[in-house]
Amino acid sequence: MSTTVFKRVFITGGAGFIGSHLVDRLCGNNVEVVVFDNLSSGSLENIKRWLNSSSFNFVHGDLLNPKEISDSLHGCETIFHLAANPEVRVGSKNPKVHYEQNVVATFNLLEAIRKVDDVETLIFTSSSTVYGEPDKIPTPEDYGPLKPISIYGASKLASEALITSYAHTYGFKAIIYRLANIVGSRTQHGVIYDFINKLMGNPKRLEILGDGTQTKSYSDVEDCIDAILTGASRCQGKTEIYNVGSEDQVNVKEIADIICEEMGLNNVDYVYTGGVDGGRGWKGDVKFMLLSVEKIKRLGWKPKLNSRQAVIKTVKALLRQKGIYAPKE
Repeated sequence: MSTTVFKRVFITGGAGFIGSHLVDRLCGNNVEVVVFDNLSSGSLENIKRWLNSSSFNFVHGDLLNPKEISDSLHGCETIFHLAANPEVRVGSKNPKVHYEQNVVATFNLLEAIRKVDDVETLIFTSSSTVYGEPDKIPTPEDYGPLKPISIYGASKLASEALITSYAHTYGFKAIIYRLANIVGSRTQHGVIYDFINKLMGNPKRLEILGDGTQTKSYSDVEDCIDAILTGASRCQGKTEIYNVGSEDQVNVKEIADIICEEMGLNNVDYVYTGGVDGGRGWKGDVKFMLLSVEKIKRLGWKPKLNSRQAVIKTVKALLRQKGIYAPKE
């Protein structure tokens, strides 16, 4: 995907999972990058190859501190806003986390954009959770009304509304991506990561939250980066929303089977917790999810990997990172 449209970019959450892959792509194409990250879930290890680059600048800053944002934002014409607390489950126990780290953080960033006046485009990674439990699957971007069932989903939807209103009022372009489950190397949360850690602790038994039939799409992080950059370079509208995901689904039990096979484990005892609200993993878990990606496909993007392939690739990458099991080739 073309990166020639970028001069100097600002990436919130650039040391995190998706953010660091975006940094790799942009820095690898000689784009000047400023990463702004409080390292609460990100890691300098993810971006260490760029730390000494003359075209790269890391700012250890917090979006809850408005002055830190403004001091770092000057001269950046494009912002990729990826910073967020990625754990959907956290919201049911501590709603304030998602309110502060998603809604307040986004508001502070938008206020800095308004005052600095250098920014031409804001690109935001939202979530499939904004749809709640839609009646239409695959779910298109114009589906409504949007009724998120998690605090995380609500905070992402609130952030979307703030972004579109600020873009309209203050004259910058906004592109919003509603992401499905994005997986790949460096991820530190989610079902694949959790299952691997559980099986490393006890290779004979795997606790599975819910009833195992939760069925969703999983998208490779490199496909996600391709989609983000495709929209950024080809989107014509002033404010646009695009779904990003694979075009099929896998269920939780299938993911467990894949992980056990890659780890060379046989006869693992699957223990289902039964879950809540009809077999969900937790309160606010969307049990079935598949996004329509026809809109962004019209820009020339399509996923290279399906859900199963993305899961397998991720399992192999995480096992290599841990250096404990040799993934099956």
